[in-house]
Amino acid sequence: DANARGLPWRAPPGTPPRADDSWPYRVWLAEVMLQQTTVAAVIPRYAQFLDTWPDVTALAAAGDAEVMAAWAGLGYYSRARNLLKCAREVAARGGFPRTEAELRRLPGVGSYTAAAVAAIAFDESAVVVDANVERVVARLFAIEQPLPAARAAIRDRAGGITPAQRAGDHAQAMMDLGATICTPRNPRCDLCPLSGQCMAFAAGDAVRFPVRPSRPARPQRTGNAWWFEREGRVWLVTRPDKGMLGAMRALPDDGWSARADGNGVAPAQADWVSIGSVEHQFTHFSLTLAVHASANATPRGTGEWWPVAALDQAGLPTLFAKAARLARA
Repeated sequence: DANARGLPWRAPPGTPPRADDSWPYRVWLAEVMLQQTTVAAVIPRYAQFLDTWPDVTALAAAGDAEVMAAWAGLGYYSRARNLLKCAREVAARGGFPRTEAELRRLPGVGSYTAAAVAAIAFDESAVVVDANVERVVARLFAIEQPLPAARAAIRDRAGGITPAQRAGDHAQAMMDLGATICTPRNPRCDLCPLSGQCMAFAAGDAVRFPVRPSRPARPQRTGNAWWFEREGRVWLVTRPDKGMLGAMRALPDDGWSARADGNGVAPAQADWVSIGSVEHQFTHFSLTLAVHASANATPRGTGEWWPVAALDQAGLPTLFAKAARLARA
């Protein structure tokens, strides 16, 4: 309790879950944001979301484009789409369900998020296993089976040490232990309160756990994007709802994907000038995006002219924000 991290979505250790309806919303919002995103990156964006949408009813009433723009830069944009779907279903039913099993039925709520909300918001004795807890448990019991096959054994072991009381505090303590002490590299075993029971520490080989298979090389893809500018405005399109960076505003591009390079075909006839390229790392591939600009091209299809001076308000995903910075340099 004395070493708990003070985070905006947490109650002090030992405090019963808050009875007001906003508490499960705050816990759920934080858990969705924290998936694949660091605590440091989430804290300011979490505050901004709460300022704009203080409860699930307010978020449910928000427009898709508004929420997608607010999410820009956090990555994994399917989370934002599922966030809205879930908020609308929760608002329609009058509030969050209170059990892990019921939470699991909500759109976009996986086993981890359901367990975390059940434990932290409602004090249900749910087994919460994120990447930090996974690492702590794999080391504590020296689980030799490689990931991802080891996850069933890790969850089983985690369940065996989850208490019936204060399950939320236990889950957050395990997360903190993994985030601050039992780190992926250079774990601080000398400070760990579990070192006396840790089988990996006893073997002198904590860093080896969890055991991971060799990772294949990340493929390299190439693509192109086009900067149409006219009278201080740039042409933006909205990407298809499904697929990478779905429903986000972006520069027109040539259809690159995780599986294939872009086709290189410009979206309009013009005197295009190549202005360089930007690099971006996605989870499963790397992309080199060449950027081309024209001040006399006429765009085709559906889109909108956006003031260049207010481009930071368009909610461009990080890749296209990089391309825009290059075009404006």
